[in-house]
Amino acid sequence: MEYSIEQLERYSRHIILQEVGVEGQDKIAAARVLIVGAGGLGCPAALYLAAAGIGTIGIVDGDTVDLSNLQRQIAHHTKDVGREKVLSAAEKMTAINPDVQVRTYQMLLCADNIRDVIREYDFVIDGTDNFPTKFLVNDACVMESIPFSHGGILRFDGQTTTVVPGQSACYRCTFRQPPPPDAVPTCSQAGVLGAIAGMLGTIQAAEALKHATGIGQLLTDTLLSFNALNMSFRRVPLRRQENCPICGTAPTITELVDYQQTACALR
Repeated sequence: MEYSIEQLERYSRHIILQEVGVEGQDKIAAARVLIVGAGGLGCPAALYLAAAGIGTIGIVDGDTVDLSNLQRQIAHHTKDVGREKVLSAAEKMTAINPDVQVRTYQMLLCADNIRDVIREYDFVIDGTDNFPTKFLVNDACVMESIPFSHGGILRFDGQTTTVVPGQSACYRCTFRQPPPPDAVPTCSQAGVLGAIAGMLGTIQAAEALKHATGIGQLLTDTLLSFNALNMSFRRVPLRRQENCPICGTAPTITELVDYQQTACALR
């Protein structure tokens, strides 16, 4: 694409990177990324992807902004309390960069609608706050062969992995089923350091940009976890499981399922 003087200045720090350049910025502009959840993880991811110039960014959330969200969900301001999260986030994204097209989905994803939504995108960022939706995103992305980034936070800890269906371990290869309801405390019960969300959400944004440009190595077959109290990071190797019920050689999950919703500490 042809860039204006203003756009060349806007994206200059990308363009001068040998690994990115104009060709890489073109790929970023052509990319389509869906963010599931406009919360603690989705907000920083959305802002950085908009700033980077991702051409089309979809954002899905059926919730409204609550005062308790503002400690970590940085796309929402005090004036946005009570407003739909997707509209609040979209306003900040286009304010950062009017070049990007933002598509909002004021809805909850479920087995009946998720495949129709995600198949419009090249990459998905899972910033959801409940295990049923995380498994739903995994299963739908595997069925549609769409790469995605998983992320989760609680207290002072975060974890993330990137899944490329057909090539790497998926979420179910490691975690077969959602935990029982109330087995994991929520952020409201256990707390979360607000900056943790920013740390993890920006890692997920970086994975989306690497996927778009084809540079670097994605966090596939790796669970990256960190603890902010001692600022330690750990990489745990993962393996694709032949007996995985969704991505294995003989999958037993052939239709999407809506598990019982229960809040978890992953947002």
